[in-house]
Amino acid sequence: MATTLYTRANRPKSSGERWARRGGALVPWLWIAPAILFVAIFLLYPVINTIWLSLLNFDSSAFAGLTNYRRIFTDPRMLLVLRNNLLWLVVGTVATVFLGLVIAVLVDRVRIESIAKSAIFIPMAISFVGAGVIWRFVYQYAPPGQAQTGLLNAFVTNFGVQPQAWLINPTINNFALITVYVWMWTGFCMVILSAALKGVPAEILEAARVDGASEVRIFFRIIVPMIAPTIAVVATTMIINLLKIFDIVYVMTGGNFRTNVVAVEYYQQQFNFGNFGLSSALAVLLLIAIIPIMLYNIRRFRQQEAQR
Repeated sequence: MATTLYTRANRPKSSGERWARRGGALVPWLWIAPAILFVAIFLLYPVINTIWLSLLNFDSSAFAGLTNYRRIFTDPRMLLVLRNNLLWLVVGTVATVFLGLVIAVLVDRVRIESIAKSAIFIPMAISFVGAGVIWRFVYQYAPPGQAQTGLLNAFVTNFGVQPQAWLINPTINNFALITVYVWMWTGFCMVILSAALKGVPAEILEAARVDGASEVRIFFRIIVPMIAPTIAVVATTMIINLLKIFDIVYVMTGGNFRTNVVAVEYYQQQFNFGNFGLSSALAVLLLIAIIPIMLYNIRRFRQQEAQR
């Protein structure tokens, strides 16, 4: 008589064991379910709802299609807002990253490195609103012949220069606002880039100096290429911050005098004018602009992990 031998591996599973296995597979999902629910309610749903609102008219009473998006790219006022945002992106990113890198290289060679870094980093401890209030006093304007209470005008008038309405003159007011952002965030860029500089082997720098390379050549041919990944991280961080810049413009000019940007325009259309369709379209535009930057960051992080 043939007998069938069952081992623990091939013996039939009881119903209790099958339920236990299924229950074990569900345990991870039970743990992450609250996080998934949180993301769905507070992230996914608002995004979908905002996209839907952007396709409706100003009071969401009728379907408008792409009318709001068409207005953004055809209305001269909206085009000015987009131009200002582009100006912030280019000038703000280049200035903060470049100054942060230059300062990081310079203070790396002084004995009071920690004190110098702390002094430059201090503005990061101030909120955007606080910085806006401070710099409004710096840019304060009084007509010629009167006492200049603004620090900057008081300084330039000592050299015979006429006081300037820094926040009203459309030629210079956007650059005056960008200066506030650069003052605040250069310290952040400096700290991150300084940490990357510490990782550059001193032997390579010494070998370049022995071969007769100038400090400028060493900076552009050795230091910058070796810390390029960190520079990319800092630059993308600045771009994301500048895309949604709001506080400085809102506090210092309120978007007046041709200084408006996308985030301030969104706020005004939503809460001042009650135009839900256009404000939602502006919010979706910011989302679309940020997505490629986030995808680039994710791709670069994966490449770095694959190289380790």
